[in-house]
Amino acid sequence: MSECEGSRDRVGSRLGFLLLAAGCAIGLGNIWKFPYMVGQYGGGIFVLLYIVCLVAIGIPLLSVELSMGRGSQKSPVCMYDSLKPGSKWRVHGYVCLIGTIILMAFYTVITGLLLRYFITAVTGGFEGIDSAGSDAIYDSYTADPVTTIGFTLFVVVLGFLICALPLNKGLERVNKVMMIALLSIIFILAVNSLTVPGAMEGLKFYLVPDLDRMAEHGFMNILVAAMSQAFFTLSIGIGSMAIFGSYLDKDHALFGESVSIASIDLFVAFVSGLVIFPACMAYGVAVDSGPNLIFVTLPAIFSNMAYGSFWGALFFMFLFYTAMSTVMTVFECISASFRELFGWTRWKSSLICLVMMSLIILPCALGFNVLSWIEPLGAGTNILDLEDFIVSYLLLPGGALLFLLFCTMRYGWGWDSYKKEVNSGIGLKVPSWMRAYMSYVLPVMVTLILIIGLISKF
Repeated sequence: MSECEGSRDRVGSRLGFLLLAAGCAIGLGNIWKFPYMVGQYGGGIFVLLYIVCLVAIGIPLLSVELSMGRGSQKSPVCMYDSLKPGSKWRVHGYVCLIGTIILMAFYTVITGLLLRYFITAVTGGFEGIDSAGSDAIYDSYTADPVTTIGFTLFVVVLGFLICALPLNKGLERVNKVMMIALLSIIFILAVNSLTVPGAMEGLKFYLVPDLDRMAEHGFMNILVAAMSQAFFTLSIGIGSMAIFGSYLDKDHALFGESVSIASIDLFVAFVSGLVIFPACMAYGVAVDSGPNLIFVTLPAIFSNMAYGSFWGALFFMFLFYTAMSTVMTVFECISASFRELFGWTRWKSSLICLVMMSLIILPCALGFNVLSWIEPLGAGTNILDLEDFIVSYLLLPGGALLFLLFCTMRYGWGWDSYKKEVNSGIGLKVPSWMRAYMSYVLPVMVTLILIIGLISKF
């Protein structure tokens, strides 16, 4: 079979598609990064600006990637050849494949760590600890290369075995169960968090915009941070969303589907704040504790909470489900690309990709311990930081910009082709007036996110 040939899977239902796409979008950016950015950038004012930016940036870009997938009926590595045969745009398809592999090289390591934290919570390992004790647990876990690799390999094997099954019997079915469980768990956690003494102070910080806090942080700084979070939360730019567009029929317009996916993504991020901020205020924990919030701060909170082991276990189960849903859906993107490039079956592609990823994850897993002497971005950094930088600061914004230009420039697929595809089917459609916005304003905004992100990093 020649390159980019292969049969096309189909999702079994619209709900299955929405939950698959939402499972790809919903990740640690919703549960880990969103709350600590809210804490660092003034609470309610950041939340308000984030929602505005999600509508202005995230939804249009998501519709672009889904349209390219459905219009081509191919995986990211092959979709440019289908939409614009023989063009140099196809090079970006291979960059997308590389990007998804690099993303999984470190994301699976974090997912394995979350599974380990869940087991620790279930067995009462967080009982009676403070922040220092929680910090010590994190250091001891990451310093152990054998168990770090072991938990990561478990995640890799589980993910690709699910992807080896037919789409509607494997990934779609498993993800549907996980997403329903995820949404149920976060609702239960939020209800519990809102009932602890002092919860209303946390709720006020989270939901009520404060002009004094806005002045303290600077409006433009908060706006840029909100733009960045709205962009990254949907994981647009490396084709992981396009693959699910390629499994869709033309019954529903894709702009409306983008709104639905972004709404689920926003719901999970928003409710995670309802879980975290009331608990932080109730137990006197700084809401701006930054990236340590999940692995250091929250275990110490659960240790002092009534039935803390239960709530801690439920929380880390939720986190593991969140991360694992992203792992499975991105693995599907990787496996589909190899299936189409080489004509492999699902089982063959999944098994070969399993072996490949089992080797690729090793540098990141060992970067905390055996290879900790490698500090690619300066003192205190590790291999995970480098891989995260490549994906988050280069490939995601750069890829999203290329997708956008491809769909709006006459040298690419073009606005007319994009609009015809995105508006096929029933539901919310892209109006004609958005052409100027998506052709001129949105590319500038994405470019600013790319440049400001690089400046802030260095």
